Amino acid sequence: MRTRCVTAGLAVVALLGAATPGTATRPAEPDLTRFYAQKLTWSDCKDLDGAPEGMRCGKVTVPLDYAAPEKGTVDLAMNRIPATGEKRGSLLVNFGGPGGPGVSGLVGSAKQFEDLAKGYDIVGFDPRGVGTSSPVTCGDGSDMPDEQLADDASAVLGQAAKQWQVCRRHSGQVADHIGTINVSRDLDVMRAALGDDKLNYFGFSYGTRLGAVYTGQFPHKVGRMVLDGVDTLTEPMVEQTRVAVEGQQTALDNFVTWCAGNAGCVLGDNSRDAKQNMAQLVDRLNERPIPLGEDVEYSGEDLVNVLGQALYHRDAWPYLSQALTNVVADRDPRALLRLTGVPIPPPDEHVTPGPAVRGAGRIVAQEDVPPDNFGVALAMVNCADDPDRLTAAQLSDEKLVQSLVDDYTEASPIFGPARIEQVLLCAGQPKGTDFIRKIHDVDTPRILLVGTRGDPATPYRWAVETAARLGDRAVLLDNRGDGHTGYFSSKCVAEKADAYLLYGELGAGSLYCGEE
Repeated sequence: MRTRCVTAGLAVVALLGAATPGTATRPAEPDLTRFYAQKLTWSDCKDLDGAPEGMRCGKVTVPLDYAAPEKGTVDLAMNRIPATGEKRGSLLVNFGGPGGPGVSGLVGSAKQFEDLAKGYDIVGFDPRGVGTSSPVTCGDGSDMPDEQLADDASAVLGQAAKQWQVCRRHSGQVADHIGTINVSRDLDVMRAALGDDKLNYFGFSYGTRLGAVYTGQFPHKVGRMVLDGVDTLTEPMVEQTRVAVEGQQTALDNFVTWCAGNAGCVLGDNSRDAKQNMAQLVDRLNERPIPLGEDVEYSGEDLVNVLGQALYHRDAWPYLSQALTNVVADRDPRALLRLTGVPIPPPDEHVTPGPAVRGAGRIVAQEDVPPDNFGVALAMVNCADDPDRLTAAQLSDEKLVQSLVDDYTEASPIFGPARIEQVLLCAGQPKGTDFIRKIHDVDTPRILLVGTRGDPATPYRWAVETAARLGDRAVLLDNRGDGHTGYFSSKCVAEKADAYLLYGELGAGSLYCGEE
């Protein structure tokens, strides 16, 4: 939603800001014994909202900088669902992002892990800089430099750098060591602290990147690993975003076709008209947004954001269809707002950001996690993981810029224009690590990769490409369905993943779920 407050500045930082990358790919050999020898202490999760009965909470301490552990430490919040049957170890879970908290993620999905809990302690964690683990933030915007109309690309990059300096000041030192290379090393410390010789791991979305990096850093510590909603390991941010836009358009086309096949679809009764009507609805809302209160309105850009999130789950399609009907018939976006969990402001009430909390190696309370943490962490991690940068010269090339705009719009007339600014995500910032792009043909036990054909966030082609990249130890499960990831929406995927994690069963030949 559009507001007249500093959230616009924060949004720019979420797109342009980047972290100075942590370059702990090949450190010297400092003494890390005290980290690997630590024993975890678990207690009741009395301060964790919604924690199910029996869940336990704890923390692990890791070096801020693995190359120089004397520089300080970071505490990472953890929680655990104890095994209900014969335990074969712990299963660490990352729900994605980057920027997604794992502690609250495990609370919300505890029931879905009941079968796996028969053989594992299920363990969630907030990665460094994320959630309650020293959360990064750009503050409340009160000290953000005023935005200036930039005359050239160098000025744009310079302004972004100044904004980033504010974010770094609020975030503390963890901002310089937030990339996946360091989070993977944290995983290995957690493995040891949990008492496991091998890492058993379930990664969703960005969590698949984290798992793949672990196979590159610690191949002989890999146990059983499932990567669902597979991220790319090789594409630069510009190409990565364009491919993701294609995936979103595929998912939207599937939804629109489904909607048009149901009586009462407000978009039309055939898929061709429905696609055109969807694009026209976005345009109309941008031209004439829906007022929600003083200085707050609902635009076509807001609708695009909701579509991107609602398409993650096929179960949400009927609700999305009804919410679109409310917008078209009554100019009422409240149902769309509920889809994304955005509070509906009362009339004439300003929307303002919450308090800023400086991360300083410590765990903060859930209620003190800054509201911008997810977006800022996402930008910092992605930039720390990406060595490519658009230069001022490239950004000044009108033909190059126009070709990017055309390319994105061709990939998706709905999502392409809305995401073109993300090509600037890391522009002008120090280069990230190239370690991730060098991962290939890993020497590990077999790993299960799940790719979903209608995935709006991690396109199926990434699963195919990453499986080929990891080599013959990677086994690809072709999930012929819709939505982001497969485990929580497909009984078939869940059964195959559980059989592998619990019993080591992968079978022979091609694996698939859904129609042949």
